Amino acid sequence: MQADGKPGLRVGVLGAGSWGTALAAASARAHPTVLWARNPAFADQLARGRENTHYLPGIPLPAALRVTGDLDRLLAHLHGPDAEALVVLAVPMAGLDAACHAVAAGLARHGLAQASVVWACKGIDAVTGRLPHEIAADHFGALPGVSTGVLSGPSFAREVAQGLPVALTVASADPVLRDRVVCALHGGAIRVYGSDDVVGVEVGGALKNVIAIACGIGDGLSMGTNARAALITRGLAEISRLGVALGARAETFTGLTGLGDLILTATGDLSRNRQVGLAIGRGRPLDAILGDMTQVAEGVRCAPAVLALARRHGIDMPITEAVCAVLFDRVPPQEAVSRLLARDPRFEGGDR
Repeated sequence: MQADGKPGLRVGVLGAGSWGTALAAASARAHPTVLWARNPAFADQLARGRENTHYLPGIPLPAALRVTGDLDRLLAHLHGPDAEALVVLAVPMAGLDAACHAVAAGLARHGLAQASVVWACKGIDAVTGRLPHEIAADHFGALPGVSTGVLSGPSFAREVAQGLPVALTVASADPVLRDRVVCALHGGAIRVYGSDDVVGVEVGGALKNVIAIACGIGDGLSMGTNARAALITRGLAEISRLGVALGARAETFTGLTGLGDLILTATGDLSRNRQVGLAIGRGRPLDAILGDMTQVAEGVRCAPAVLALARRHGIDMPITEAVCAVLFDRVPPQEAVSRLLARDPRFEGGDR
């Protein structure tokens, strides 16, 4: 893959939360980029104030970044002489289906038959249990010239927006899409690696949030760093087992979107999922925790869907099961830990 800039590359980012804003700002440093916000008033505030005071306060937006609340304006921006169009869906998992529907209809309406679409959300649909690529296929499958993929990796939006180093992975079956994402974002403090294991990248990104909640609970209970290391390691084994059952490659889970993202989310203070676990371990009820949050902790929504998938495929996931018991069955955290410790001894390696 080439990281050289492409003069004809035009980028549109949907979602003006912390991650969408950070990605749009990174892209705007080298390529014409438009950021779309669902709320037109919020879009106007960003355009005028040049700062996302709600999600990334204190970090100025690049002067070249344009902001709009009109999706058709973003799509019109993707046209141009010899233009190569890249759309980044930086919306929460719960909003991915609606975003794919709107973008697919918009691409067809604007005649953007060769666009690339990549999503940056991490999760599993809480109702249907579908992975993001399955949702995208429902909408973009009728547009054969539109390629799709996923952008993931260990990344806190605030650090990316501050220009601190980060390594990401873009996964797609289409090398053209991978090249476009590399050209849009790779450079300076950002490294972008390519992969064709879409399922593995999506599973790693989704399930690490659930394990991060478990690690937060353990830390909230003052279980110590030994316990945290055990949860991360055995949590990675759970992620790998389910991922491989769903068609992923095992080696993906030792990379950025597996082990890397898990370590960051399970230990980093900026992790919303870890913070949920910490608060639960310290005795706060889930409803109160979520009520105080301004951004989504995807692991809470994802955990039941993960457990349902695991049971459907006959995969043992005791940590995920314990997290669900604490979150939704009102099992006291200490009791859930006791159940984990009381499990029969196992042989480490494989499913023995």
